Amino acid sequence: MNSIIKKTKGFTKVLVANRGEIAVRVIRSAQSLGYRTVAVFSEADANAPHVSIADEAICIGASAVGESYLVAEKLIAAAKKTGADAIHPGYGFLSENSAFAKACVDADIVFIGPRPDAIDLMGSKRHSKIAMIAAGVPCIPGYEGADQSDDALRNAAIEIGMPVMLKASAGGGGRGMRLVTDANDLDELIKSARSEALNAFGNGELIIEKAVMQPRHIEIQVFADSFGNTVYLGERDCSVQRRHQKVVEEAPSPFVNPAMRKSMGEAAVNAAKSCNYVGAGTVEFLADSDGNFYFLEMNTRLQVEHPVTELITGLDLVAMQLRVAAGDKLSISQEDVTLTGHAMEVRLYAEDPGANFIPQTGLLNLWQPASGDGVRIDSGIQQGQTISSFYDPMLAKIIAYGENREEARRRLVCAVEDSKLLGIKDNRAFLASILCNDTFIQGEATTAFIGDDFSQDPSLQPLAAQYREVALAASILSAIQSGSSGWQNNRTGSRIIKLSCEDQTFELALTAIENTITVDFVTEAADTNKESQAKEKQTIKIIEQSEDILKYVQDDVVRTVTYSQTKGVGDALGCNQVHLAASYGNLTFTDISLQSAKKNKGGSDQVLASMDGGMVDVMVKVGDVVNVGQTLAVLEAMKMEHPLKAGVAGTIAEVLIKAGDQVKGRQKLIQITASAAE
Repeated sequence: MNSIIKKTKGFTKVLVANRGEIAVRVIRSAQSLGYRTVAVFSEADANAPHVSIADEAICIGASAVGESYLVAEKLIAAAKKTGADAIHPGYGFLSENSAFAKACVDADIVFIGPRPDAIDLMGSKRHSKIAMIAAGVPCIPGYEGADQSDDALRNAAIEIGMPVMLKASAGGGGRGMRLVTDANDLDELIKSARSEALNAFGNGELIIEKAVMQPRHIEIQVFADSFGNTVYLGERDCSVQRRHQKVVEEAPSPFVNPAMRKSMGEAAVNAAKSCNYVGAGTVEFLADSDGNFYFLEMNTRLQVEHPVTELITGLDLVAMQLRVAAGDKLSISQEDVTLTGHAMEVRLYAEDPGANFIPQTGLLNLWQPASGDGVRIDSGIQQGQTISSFYDPMLAKIIAYGENREEARRRLVCAVEDSKLLGIKDNRAFLASILCNDTFIQGEATTAFIGDDFSQDPSLQPLAAQYREVALAASILSAIQSGSSGWQNNRTGSRIIKLSCEDQTFELALTAIENTITVDFVTEAADTNKESQAKEKQTIKIIEQSEDILKYVQDDVVRTVTYSQTKGVGDALGCNQVHLAASYGNLTFTDISLQSAKKNKGGSDQVLASMDGGMVDVMVKVGDVVNVGQTLAVLEAMKMEHPLKAGVAGTIAEVLIKAGDQVKGRQKLIQITASAAE
C-alpha cells in the first residue's frame, strides 16, 4: 500500500521491554516507521520469535521475571549498551510502573508512554478514584480510605452493605480481587485479597466498592498528545470474563448506543485531561442494565485487546504511540474518528478448561495459526518452543473483522477451530463454545455470563464422549510410528495396541492390508466394569499421511486430523505419545502397550506440584491430620495462585517443601499416610 509516513523525530532506536506477542507487535510497527529495534530476552526466551525479528537482541537475565523483565536497571543498561534512545514497555511487566518511566527519563531515554505522575496516579485505584470524583467522572460508591487495617476495611464493607468487591489498589487482571456476599466471610477474603495483591504487585493496599451485579465491562480507548489534544476511539466490550480476566473482547459494544458512546467517550477524555495524560490509555467502566456507567480504572498503557479498535478505526495504535512519543501532534481530531464494521478477539491460553483451567507447560509440537478473510493472529510463539511456567499462559490473540457483528463472530469461530496447536492443552474448545452460545450471539453476555450461564458447558468438562473417534486415528498413528510387525514398510500385519487418554484406556486389535486397517475396538473407562465394555469393529482406509496430517475414510466419511508425535515418554521405555487436534480440543494418547494398566481407586496419597512454580504457602506439618479436599499448600505459577489439596484423608507423613521454594511440575511435595478407612 502506498502511503506517506510523516517523519518523526526525537529517537532512532527502540528497545522493547517485553516478550511474546506484544513484543513482536511493537517491533514490527517500529520497523515499519523506520526505527531500529532491540529485543530483550531472558534465558527461557533465547529462541523466542521476538528475539529473531528484532535488529538486535540482548539477554537480561535468568528466566524468572524478578531476575529479568521486572528489573528496571537491567533494561536501562541494555538500552545504553545497544544505543537505544527510546523504550516501549508493551503491556504488563513494568509498563505501568512510574518508577521505571522516571528512570528512563532520568537516563535521557524516551519512555513511550504517559508521564510518570499520570502513571502513579492512575496506578492506584484508591488515589485515581479520588481524582475521578473530583473531576466529575461517575464513580461507584465505596471506600478509598488511607486506613488499611483489617478493622477499617471490615467496618467500611459492612457500612456500604453486601455485596461488595475488594480490589487491589495497585493492580488489575483479577488478582487481589474478591466478591463478598456474606459479611461473615470478610476476614478471610480480606486476608486472601491482600496476600494475592502483595504477591502480585508488591502492595497490599485495598479499596472497597459496592458490587454492581451482572454489569457490562466497557472500556474507552483514549489518545492524547503533549499539545493538549485528546480523542476517544470508541469503546470495547470486555464483559465476557472468567475470574475477572478478559476472555472475549469486541468493538463496538452490542450494548452501547451512540448517545451512551458519546457520554462515555467524553467522560474518558475528562479523565485523561484531569491528569495531563499523554499517549495511549484506556478508561474502563462498569455499566448497569439501565445504561448507567461508573469509572473502574484507567490503564496507562496499550491494552491486550487493542487490535479490535485498530480494525474498526483503521488506525495503528502502536504507530500513534511512537509518533506522539517523538513529539508529534495527533494527526486526527474527534470528528475524524469513524467506526466501521465489527471486530472480535479471543485470547488463546495454555490451560486445561476440563481441569479448572490449570495452566499448561511443555513442548509446542505444532502451531498452525488460521488465516483467511478478516482474520488476524497476533502471536509470539513458534513450533518447537517450550512453554514455561515463568510467564503468563497467553499464547496468542485470535481476531476477526466483519462488516457486521455476526460476520465477525462466524469468522472468529472458524479461525479458532482452524488454528492448530499440539503438545499442550489449550482453551480453543472453550472459546468456540462461548462464541456459539445463544446468549453471546444475541449480544446479551454480562460479566456473570461464564460463571452463571456457561458453567455447565461441555467445553468445561473433561473430554470423554469424543475419545473413541480419535482413538482410532491415534492407534493407527502409534502403530505406524512403532514400525513393529512390518507396519512401517508395507502396513501389512496385525498387533494389539493399548492407549491411555485422560482417565480412559483403549485396547485395540489392528489388522492391516496395505492401506486398509481393521480395528477391533474395546473401550475401558477407568471406572467401568466388564459388563459395560463394548466391542465394535471399524474399518479405516488411509488416504494420505504427511508429517502432521492424517486423512482417512471411516464409515464412508472422509476425516482429517492434525497430529504430532513424541517418542520415549512416560515411565516405561518406548512409551510413545500421539497428540491430535480436534475442533473440540486437543487430546494426547499415550501408548501403554508395554505397561500394565494400574487401576487407581480413590485419590492419591501424594501431593505433587501441578506445574513449575513457587510455593506461596505451606499450611501443614508432619503429624497433622487432614481431610480429603483440604488445602495443604498454595503454588504460584503463571501469575496465579493454585491450591494443592489432599487426595485422601490421613496423617501428614512428609513435608518436603517450604514457602518460597521453587518446584518443578510433578515434583513430590507432601506425603500422606492414608487413614484405615481409605
